[in-house]
Amino acid sequence: MTIQLAKHHGMCFGVRDALRATHTAARSGPVTILGQLVHNPLVDSHLRTLGVEIGTLSDTPSAPTPGVVITAHGASDNQRAAWVGAGYRVTDTTCPLVRKAHDALGALVREGYFPVVIGQASHVEVRGLTGDFPEAIVLLVEEETAEVPFRPKFGVISQTTQPITHVLQVVDALKRRHPGAEVRFVDTVCNPTKQRQSALVELCADCDTVVVIGGRNSNNTRQLVESARRLGCIAHQVERAEDLDPAWFEKAQHVGVTAGTSTLDETVRAVMDRLQVIAAEQNSGSGSQLAGLLKLALGQGTATPLS
Repeated sequence: MTIQLAKHHGMCFGVRDALRATHTAARSGPVTILGQLVHNPLVDSHLRTLGVEIGTLSDTPSAPTPGVVITAHGASDNQRAAWVGAGYRVTDTTCPLVRKAHDALGALVREGYFPVVIGQASHVEVRGLTGDFPEAIVLLVEEETAEVPFRPKFGVISQTTQPITHVLQVVDALKRRHPGAEVRFVDTVCNPTKQRQSALVELCADCDTVVVIGGRNSNNTRQLVESARRLGCIAHQVERAEDLDPAWFEKAQHVGVTAGTSTLDETVRAVMDRLQVIAAEQNSGSGSQLAGLLKLALGQGTATPLS
């Protein structure tokens, strides 16, 4: 069993910056994170050791601390202003690429386009994007465009962690649904997401099985899993090395590893180390089986059962 790590994988700069900013804020005084800073339970555990509180972005002004942290997924301008207006010291860790998506949507609305966001309506990033534009329509799949009423001008952006190929398919479906409308699309899928998706394509060309490391509620991690399966690989999602099941790899020959943009480097290393142990154990077992068969052929023993 060989093990190959994707060329692009793991934590992006936006997540690293959010972690650093939160550390700095926590050292300055008690803070409450308004939601999950990034979609990674190991990061959550680490932040609890700093004494941070966890609050809800939409529940102003409920934080028990004088300082609050807006997560990397961002917030609407209205929500941000509400916390500032309530007298809280606000540390904003919104990823710059999420901020770019906010700016793009605002510019489209100012130019007279009806706002459309491609993504998961329940996701915190999408809720932030549409928070200042309650009339906005959120689409996740092509079929949903059939329910979109006509507007002369549609301005379309996407959740930053959606696969660009999927986003373009939804945009094309909207154009087919309303051929008489002007549909202007601004690409807001972030480069780290694109890099990890393209690196996954290369990985799946060489591998039969893929391990994707990341939080269960991480959209970009889930998209990597789904893409790997569409590309014909067996895919397993884990949050930590302990989640790996050796039985998954009994028939695997070439195993690829990638990770979502909220995954810690230490977690990637731990998973790689654990896979090396599993591979060594399997190789050792195969050697014992072959040795047993050889002894049987020579009349020197009994066969080791093949699994």
